[in-house]
Amino acid sequence: MATSRQKKEEILRDIKEKLSKNKLVIFVNYKGLTVPVLEGLRSKLREEGIDFKVIKKTLLGMGLKDSGIDADTKSLEGQIGVVIGYKDEILPAKIINKFAKDMENLKILSGIFENKFAGRDKILALAEVPSREELLARIVGSINSPISGIVNVFAGNIRGLVQVLSAISKK
Repeated sequence: MATSRQKKEEILRDIKEKLSKNKLVIFVNYKGLTVPVLEGLRSKLREEGIDFKVIKKTLLGMGLKDSGIDADTKSLEGQIGVVIGYKDEILPAKIINKFAKDMENLKILSGIFENKFAGRDKILALAEVPSREELLARIVGSINSPISGIVNVFAGNIRGLVQVLSAISKK
């Protein structure tokens, strides 16, 4: 069934609005995924404040062009799903990459990062970057490490001193 002109304009407005607020956009080929699997993916993304939209390549191309983003949507293969992250540049890539590893029918094609076209390799590289929370935990661990070392040295010295004193007191 053909989509009416009014419906297409509504879809175009919606995608332009979402693209104007994006931190990361990922184009995926979801051909072959069952409806329950696709709904599971959408649900997981929705929990994190990430949108998953199915849109025709022509409308996507028009939305990207109107948003000032230069990307060739005609070269995208298969049924195109658009993942749009608003808060975090890394989390959408992590979720989609993990899902793509579990489901062979979901393929990451390319995306948009910092309002520029980004190839598949760049999206996969973003998926490997630690999250903000992981980085903060590493920093705290690094700061805490020297302190822990000093405490261990003092604890070891105190244990040694206690052993020496108990040996002396036994004599």
